[in-house]
Amino acid sequence: MKKFISVCLCLLMFIGVLSGCTDGKAIPSGDKLSIVATIFPEYDWVRAILGDQAEKADLTLLLDNGVDLHSYQPTADDIIKISNCDMFIYVGGESDKWADDALKNAANKNMVVVNLLETLGDSAKTEKVVEGMQAEEENGDDHEEYDEHVWLSLKNAEVICRAIAEKLAEIDSDNKDVYISNANTYINKLSALDAEYKKAVDGADKKTLLFGDRFPFRYLADDYGLDYYAAFVGCSAETEASFETITFLAEKADELGLSCVLTLDGSDNKIAQTIISNTAGKNQKILSMDSMQSTTLNDLKNGTTYLSVMQKNLEVLKSALN
Repeated sequence: MKKFISVCLCLLMFIGVLSGCTDGKAIPSGDKLSIVATIFPEYDWVRAILGDQAEKADLTLLLDNGVDLHSYQPTADDIIKISNCDMFIYVGGESDKWADDALKNAANKNMVVVNLLETLGDSAKTEKVVEGMQAEEENGDDHEEYDEHVWLSLKNAEVICRAIAEKLAEIDSDNKDVYISNANTYINKLSALDAEYKKAVDGADKKTLLFGDRFPFRYLADDYGLDYYAAFVGCSAETEASFETITFLAEKADELGLSCVLTLDGSDNKIAQTIISNTAGKNQKILSMDSMQSTTLNDLKNGTTYLSVMQKNLEVLKSALN
């Protein structure tokens, strides 16, 4: 299947080259920079760094239909947009394997690329199965997969935003000072929110999170020294938890005296409800944290930003730990 997808991508790239480019450079579009971001956090970071220069850019969010990173497949139009853009930003994990072929065959050979996992270098983490977590069935691969949810760490966001600003300066040197200044302003906001998280965790009664769901918040948990238990790893495709997993999490909630079970935004809460029904008190609350994996431009129009989501997650975290 992967080979088939790779062949299809190559064909789509060839069509894109024939229809849009003859000299190996990006399709002319006035003075506008063409920037493609795969997920909402990347899109919002670029928007903040562009600032007043946003009108001079054609900024595209690929995952704008509510489909999350792990199940996304690019359309022909998506591939052509990437092929001819000036700047492409993507996570770079297992879910983005399709992008490797897209970049190899890109029409614009001067494109600058920001791969989030590569940008983080040694700070990128592999997926970790903690005690009680339901591991996925082996698929024959023996290599470790990186935890792709790097955007859920404010510390990671600071590093990535600085890298984005530097790349923007490469392709638009006339506005280099603007991008660096905007990035510094935005990074100060990230740093201030990071300090709020640290203060909240340091003063909390509990230091453990329990998720009746996938757990994409490992980077965030590690940033502030939080322990965690969950039904599945962050990139898991599993939807049904085993009896052993439910029992373990219910017993752990009792043992630690946890007052809530956490889920992800959009969850049907069935696993969380089953965990609670198996605890002694059966009175835990269900709270939801937003992983921004399904955030769209419509949400942005309604006031949603990366910072606003992370602020809401902080409020949920405060409730979960106290």
